[in-house]
Amino acid sequence: MSEGVVNSMSREKIRQLLMAVGSEPAEDTTQTEATEYNWHEPHYFNSGQLVKLKSFTEAAAGAMAQKYSRFCRCEFNVTVASTGQHYVHEFLGTLTESKQKDYYILFGAGQEQMCGLVGIPEQAAHNWAKQLLGDSESEKEPGGDLTQLEESLLLDLVSALVEAFSSLDKSLDLHSAKSIARGQCPLEMEGTEELCKISFDVKKADSQKSSEIYFLILCRKLAPVAGKAEQDFTDFSAEDVSKMILGHLHEMTVLITGQLASTVLTFEEIMDLRVDDILMLDKKIDQPAELIVDDRTLYYGCPAKSAGKYAVTITNMAAEFEDKAADKN
Repeated sequence: MSEGVVNSMSREKIRQLLMAVGSEPAEDTTQTEATEYNWHEPHYFNSGQLVKLKSFTEAAAGAMAQKYSRFCRCEFNVTVASTGQHYVHEFLGTLTESKQKDYYILFGAGQEQMCGLVGIPEQAAHNWAKQLLGDSESEKEPGGDLTQLEESLLLDLVSALVEAFSSLDKSLDLHSAKSIARGQCPLEMEGTEELCKISFDVKKADSQKSSEIYFLILCRKLAPVAGKAEQDFTDFSAEDVSKMILGHLHEMTVLITGQLASTVLTFEEIMDLRVDDILMLDKKIDQPAELIVDDRTLYYGCPAKSAGKYAVTITNMAAEFEDKAADKN
């Protein structure tokens, strides 16, 4: 087409011509749902192990309900509210910054081997202390410390809950500490370890109001429960240390850019762009999108959607990156 003909055609005529020859992208009907994955959280347990852990925590909830009912002399229901995995330094840092006045009771295989704690929010601690004293007519307003008697009764209850939790699997041998801490989390652990938080909803059978209690426990302590081989952490070789360092390097965040396609325009063409103009890109609609890290294409994939957001399902990796990965293996 000569330059004269192009110049004599209106913008609308050009658009109609492009549509007539099939330049307008067809509606994408090949999008797939992608599973959400949070790289900022640890994934110590895989999906199958989480299923086993879920069964364990549900059984623990039932055993704990029996303890509540016996100690408070009325029927209680306990259900699992949530189970999450966290890095110790991030989670304990969040607890410290929140300035919550929760009550904490440590537990472990012995006084020198504490591996977790039971956390009780302030309001729940006061309400349960009231229940244990036989006063259930009204909720006690928080704001003050528990009396020595209330702390003693609460400690007895939590000790029974830890015993119920521990008795469901022979690999667990947990015993609660002999004192209660308030406000400042007393758990001292390595910041790079994985921590599991299991939250339970507790309520009387004839009430709609529920309270929360949560267990924080090292993931490796729950490994046998979930069917995961427990690693021996008592002795590290130089190779073990190297692997751990490499593992944490792998957990560092990296910006990945998903690029559908691109094109090159002159400055004049860019200045001439208007709303509803069609910009032709340099790929056909059946060619893969690129995932770019530090200006290098590492993976290819097809467009997808997940939770109302754009996503990319990875289909293959760049040849150069694939060769390097093969060499490492």
